[in-house]
Amino acid sequence: MDRLPLQPRPIFAALNRCSVEYVVVGGLAAVLHGSPIGTQDLDICPNPEARNLQRLAKALREVKARVYAPDAPRGVAFAIDPEALQRATISNLVTAYGGLDLVFTPAGTRGYADLARDAQPMDVGDGLMVETASLADIIRSKEASGREKDRVGLVALRRLLEIVSERGAGP
Repeated sequence: MDRLPLQPRPIFAALNRCSVEYVVVGGLAAVLHGSPIGTQDLDICPNPEARNLQRLAKALREVKARVYAPDAPRGVAFAIDPEALQRATISNLVTAYGGLDLVFTPAGTRGYADLARDAQPMDVGDGLMVETASLADIIRSKEASGREKDRVGLVALRRLLEIVSERGAGP
């Protein structure tokens, strides 16, 4: 049995309500840029500063986050506190709204500050804005990951970057 179907907007709403600083990365970030390749979960790269981890812990409690385990697809309870979050490099979670992965240092990056520099605000509906990794940063991370599923999508992402770059070049 897999995780619950992804409903990212309520997760984004909780993160924003709690003033969490984060950048959307991974497959959903690619989808927000126009990639045709779907995803099953939401990956974010949170700012690792202590105050932000406090806000993140509050948001995770709001969305009823639990640690994902293959034999417990509804998740396993854990202490949702800044200290536990600080010790993790990657946390695969399940929430009331689907999968949420916290990736503090995505492959090929130096983490939040690196990604936030070129992140772009994107509207995910009804004015709900999220900071999303740039398409170039998504490609850089997927190239560095070495995962087969990322290699497959890179052709489409590189082509999408070409199209976006051509549009931005002007007449």
